Amino acid sequence: MVIFDLGDQPLVVDDGSGQQQRGCVTAGLAPPHGARGRGQAGSFACLQVRLSPVTAHAVLGAASELSGAVTALDDLWGRDAARIQERLRAARSWDDRFAIAEVALARRRDAGRAVDAEVAFCWGRMVAGRGQVRVERLAAEVGWSRKRLWARFRSQIGLTPKRAAQLIRFDHAAHRLAAGHSAAEVAADSGYADQSHLHRDVMTFTGTTPATVARAPFLAVDDVAWPAGSSRQSV
Repeated sequence: MVIFDLGDQPLVVDDGSGQQQRGCVTAGLAPPHGARGRGQAGSFACLQVRLSPVTAHAVLGAASELSGAVTALDDLWGRDAARIQERLRAARSWDDRFAIAEVALARRRDAGRAVDAEVAFCWGRMVAGRGQVRVERLAAEVGWSRKRLWARFRSQIGLTPKRAAQLIRFDHAAHRLAAGHSAAEVAADSGYADQSHLHRDVMTFTGTTPATVARAPFLAVDDVAWPAGSSRQSV
């Protein structure tokens, strides 16, 4: 996730472990579940962009140390981060801001180092299978040993294949909960052993219960922000 700070008051992001970052930041795939943003006056304005980890590797130069971290964008992009932030703040409309951000991210993606084709394939298979894919099978499909896939995936995506699959499965389950499905139904459809298994995963990733996740507004709005077939969804 990349967050561009657009407000008059600086955005402050607590990473859940007592550390704070100000201004434009990035957050890895699995930041501490206490991570949150706030403004000095209680509110803030920002543009939030979610990148697939395959894209993030090229755009951010993302490595394993970013997997659970909240990092200042300046530390990754240098002065370019400030220049893009200034352009976004000067833009007259949200459409202009979206266009500026998309061009900037695409430029860095094209100039960055792509993940291995095998790693990208495995990530795609995990997403398509909603996290219910065995690592051994993926390794066999790309012609790698399990050890090699584990190491390359970890270094380029930021998580081990097993952890990534757990996160993908949880993400699917969380959106099902937000769509109004019962925890028992979601557990059965998402590949969990039972409802207690789902509850443990939700607590691990969010620190809250499935009932709380079901009311999360940022999940419920996804079908509006990212309608099916939207080209922006695969940024």
